[in-house]
Amino acid sequence: MSVGTSSAPGAQDAGSPPAASRSPGDLAGLGIDPDMLPDGLVVADEQGRVVCFNAAAERITAVRARDALGQSLEKALPLEDLEGRRWWQLTDPYGGLAIRVGQPERNLLLPGGREVLVSARYVRTRPTGPLWRLVVTLRDTEARRRTERSHAELIATVAHELRSPLTSVKGFTATLLAKWERFTDDQKRLMLETVDADADRVTRLIAELLDISRIDSGRLEVRRQPVDIGAAVGRHIQAYVAAGQPADRFLLRVQQPLPDLWADPDKIDQVLSNLLENAVRHGEGTVTIDVTATASPREGEDTGTSVTVSDEGPGIPEESMNRVFTRFWRGSKRGGTGLGLYIVKGIVEAHGGTITVGRAPGAGAEFRFTLPVAAPAYLA
Repeated sequence: MSVGTSSAPGAQDAGSPPAASRSPGDLAGLGIDPDMLPDGLVVADEQGRVVCFNAAAERITAVRARDALGQSLEKALPLEDLEGRRWWQLTDPYGGLAIRVGQPERNLLLPGGREVLVSARYVRTRPTGPLWRLVVTLRDTEARRRTERSHAELIATVAHELRSPLTSVKGFTATLLAKWERFTDDQKRLMLETVDADADRVTRLIAELLDISRIDSGRLEVRRQPVDIGAAVGRHIQAYVAAGQPADRFLLRVQQPLPDLWADPDKIDQVLSNLLENAVRHGEGTVTIDVTATASPREGEDTGTSVTVSDEGPGIPEESMNRVFTRFWRGSKRGGTGLGLYIVKGIVEAHGGTITVGRAPGAGAEFRFTLPVAAPAYLA
């Protein structure tokens, strides 16, 4: 463990803080290994010498703990702000105002120009007293950068997807308002039907954004009710046939008996809609849907329900399968927001289930999701 101390944390004296306010420099005395912490931890003593330099700090700074321990903080951790000023000279934690309690998290630069997120806590023996420990936490900025890039890409995608239907809605409504008398009833109906379809498209996009927000924040609500999963699949197939798809393109096989399934019917419809649309739009040949009883994906439960949707198209390249359920994945064909399968995975996992993708027996794509039965406790 890469920890050192400059004073014994034993008996209380005038120079030691109460036990409740011990700094992470005394983590070893509390039975906690600083190397187990996910963030970089650097602690300096009252003289500004480094007494703790954990494994995460080694990884982030590329400085070995044995080289940092005992060194002055400014030498072991030479940070600069984004304007090139030396951070420890600028903030002067040991000689500055005694009422300060720390530094908020901010982007600073390591030697070589690498950015790192740094925050500091000033631990004093008493309010306005001398600094006893300076506790510094370090975090790599790469994860935050990935999140920022993902958010930027989401905004760009949404702006693009909204622009087309809203332009259509605005164009048709402006034309109708300006030249209503010049159009026949059939022309007016066609324009209004286009406006209605584009409004539905905007509504679906907004619903997808709300779903993504709830999935990312862990707030996706699941309102469980009894669900006849076979009948739900049948309704989707009937809708496709009514829209012009040949009936013989779909093969539904339901194993009987099935366990009673308790799930959110609206969200299960959303999952089925996305998977069937994916098979119809991107696949070829017969779309086969198998509904079977299977082992539950949740520990402590015996049975679950599995739905497999497969097609006979070209399938998904092996190198792309690990990206299928990520945001904006669209496969080889453009179209759509690329958010559907990301939402599908979020909904299935919110039910405590699992979803996988692979090759179908006919060489097409095969999506399989499994849900636990999840009967309410009062019915057990």
